[in-house]
Amino acid sequence: MRTSISLLFAVCMLFISCSSADSATQNESEPIVPGAWQTEVFFPMLAGKRLALVGNHSSLIGEVHLADSMLNAGFNLVKVFSPEHGFRGHAAAGEKVQSGVDTQTGLPVISLYGANRRPSPGDLAGIDLIIFDIQDVGARFYTYISTMSYMMEEAARQNIPMLILDRPNPNGHFTDGPIREEKHTSFVGLHPIPLVHGMTVAEYAQMVNGQGWLGDDLECELHIVEVKNYTRDIWYELPVAPSPNLPNMTSIMLYPGLCMFEGTTVSLGRGTDFPFQVYGHPELPAEKFPFTFTPESRTAAPNPPQLDQLCHGIDLRTDTPEELMEVSRFDLSQLINAYSHFPDKDNFFNNFFNRLAGTDELQKQIKAGMSEEEIRATWQPGLEAFREMRREYLIYPDLE
Repeated sequence: MRTSISLLFAVCMLFISCSSADSATQNESEPIVPGAWQTEVFFPMLAGKRLALVGNHSSLIGEVHLADSMLNAGFNLVKVFSPEHGFRGHAAAGEKVQSGVDTQTGLPVISLYGANRRPSPGDLAGIDLIIFDIQDVGARFYTYISTMSYMMEEAARQNIPMLILDRPNPNGHFTDGPIREEKHTSFVGLHPIPLVHGMTVAEYAQMVNGQGWLGDDLECELHIVEVKNYTRDIWYELPVAPSPNLPNMTSIMLYPGLCMFEGTTVSLGRGTDFPFQVYGHPELPAEKFPFTFTPESRTAAPNPPQLDQLCHGIDLRTDTPEELMEVSRFDLSQLINAYSHFPDKDNFFNNFFNRLAGTDELQKQIKAGMSEEEIRATWQPGLEAFREMRREYLIYPDLE
């Protein structure tokens, strides 16, 4: 066992060194080391326990899946739980994922994005430790943090500790957007936080505990492996796409703002080679929206908005991801721009918009013709209160 662990760690550290050498913007002498890569820290915690993993295709140590690493090291991993997009990350957004068996490991897979969004007591029977390792992107409506919260709740009820292997948040350098209101509680807005929360999953888990959001006076016993050498202002390129329609860092940096188009009739590029990097609609004026694209049915987006329709839009791939990071706020101007030029304004928004926004006010403000800066000014009291609350739970230095 000890030899296997040491060999695995040596391989991982070699991969870290090679990866960091390819990134000129990272500190080569102190590469970022995600929690899962620090096997010397958490492997000793796993011995003799019946283990469950909450993970997906991003649960990697170098290029090796965490589940494979644990099994190869001889640990008793008995089942895995999968979030939206499935354990291997192939399911489309919103697509229900069935429970089953992972063909690569033979492990039973319990879907937390199918018939149920939370585990049952029976699902956790006999488990001694739950391990959570999923790459997040820092937006309230990205559902991995909701999956984590529901798992924490049931773990607390069953008195099972949870080990969180932390990873960097690529949008962790800022907080922005309206605070979710109670009436809009949903799986894409489980807690009263802004649209961009600026926290890693481990920091967020501490907030969920500390603010009593598990309910019934529950508190989940948390153990955290922190990211080494991580600060929020360091550029960090994710080693794997976190979900099928976020294929690169440009899409990840644009995601918080462009995802708001999910609550409209406008396409944000699903069904193309550049999802979350463009937006458009057949009825937008070509002279103002000169970039054209046609969404197609694809595995990652089998029925995208404006399927097979020529869309007139805007290509947002002109800035590099590093330049997008410098902005430090999500882009609300594109949503306002599209609405202002859309001919059928009564049918621009759909019923999903207010749930994504977490409030009724944003839609009303856009319809009223308020400018981006006027709208942003209304968010500031809520953001200031959130930032003050957030400080208590931070693991890594704050920038705000």
